[in-house]
Amino acid sequence: MLTITLFKLVHLFAVLIWVGGMFFAHMVLRPAAVEALEPPQRLTLLNAVFRRFFNWVWGVVGAILVTGFYLIYLSGGIVHTAHHVHIMVVLGLAMMVIFGYVFFACYVPFNLHVAKQRWEEAGEILVWIRRLVALNLVLGLLTVAVVALGVAWR
Repeated sequence: MLTITLFKLVHLFAVLIWVGGMFFAHMVLRPAAVEALEPPQRLTLLNAVFRRFFNWVWGVVGAILVTGFYLIYLSGGIVHTAHHVHIMVVLGLAMMVIFGYVFFACYVPFNLHVAKQRWEEAGEILVWIRRLVALNLVLGLLTVAVVALGVAWR
């Protein structure tokens, strides 16, 4: 029982770090940076923020996968879990695919443009990062709602 509780806590904390970080970055940090900084400073700041946040996201994605699939294993496999768990898995995997795309297809070139002070190109990529983070934030909040309501309605 202690193992299950520990794995659930690690899973929950990892989700909170990821979804909470996206909320903060999208709803608080970015608008404040737009308000207070010129594009070169803003893009440089966001590049440093992404580098640090994405390092955390890689770690929490790993923790979410390990703890989530281990908890499913302890339940006897996916066929023995409730429907809200199935939805959680699908939404969570979709979020991870979107994050992978954001990292490799958007952040890597964004980082290179910022390093070479190509502000216009970096700004264009930032638009895509912002949109995809917003999508992932919505999926993350939806996932939390599905799980909370699924547990409550069991």
